[in-house]
Amino acid sequence: MDVIDLDKRPRSKLALEPKWANICFTCGTCASACPATGLVPGWDPRRALTAIALGLEQEIIYSKWPWVCTLCGRCQYKCPQGAELLKTFRQCRTVRDRDKVPGPLHKGTMTNIERGNNLGIPKDDMLDLLAGLGVEMEEDEKRTPCPGFYVPVDEEGANIIVTINSKEPFAEPDDMKFLWRIFYTAKENWTVSSINWEGVNWGLFSGDDESMKVQVGRVLENARRLKVKTILYPE
Repeated sequence: MDVIDLDKRPRSKLALEPKWANICFTCGTCASACPATGLVPGWDPRRALTAIALGLEQEIIYSKWPWVCTLCGRCQYKCPQGAELLKTFRQCRTVRDRDKVPGPLHKGTMTNIERGNNLGIPKDDMLDLLAGLGVEMEEDEKRTPCPGFYVPVDEEGANIIVTINSKEPFAEPDDMKFLWRIFYTAKENWTVSSINWEGVNWGLFSGDDESMKVQVGRVLENARRLKVKTILYPE
């Protein structure tokens, strides 16, 4: 991990109302409810909120804690004082320098913005894959075949438009068939978009609000373009 000079870093834009310093009992109820407590030595929800309230924002922002935190909200749900823990911890991610966001989160977010999905799968490759999987479903020898099945792409007026987690076509394409079998059996009217079909919003997870909004806008635009009533996030 890079060594960061705390004294040379600019003051963060992390907003925490001063009242939380007095409202928090430091009772530890949040820490006992948190599944990530103990994963980062020295940090848990109680200690993180206390550090922020005392002005030690940079220490928590540049620690591993905001990224080990799953943002599940259990800490906030259990807090007897109603402290806004979830909002605060996500904001810790937002104000982190983008080039210091850990793992592939920022890279995947940018790939999605530029190429329409987190892993950059080309449109033609995706369409070929969907067509091939449709044939496998129709002729499935291991399970019950689905005569007449195909993956409906860009079909207007469907009842449901389905987003896709890019890891599935990339590494686990057969996983998509389970949902398709339900649609086939239920005779559901559904479709997928040929573009911007990504269903995992890494902008949300990384704290990149602008990229998050772009991703949400693309999903909505696909639904409007194809005149679909319902958006489904299998993720």
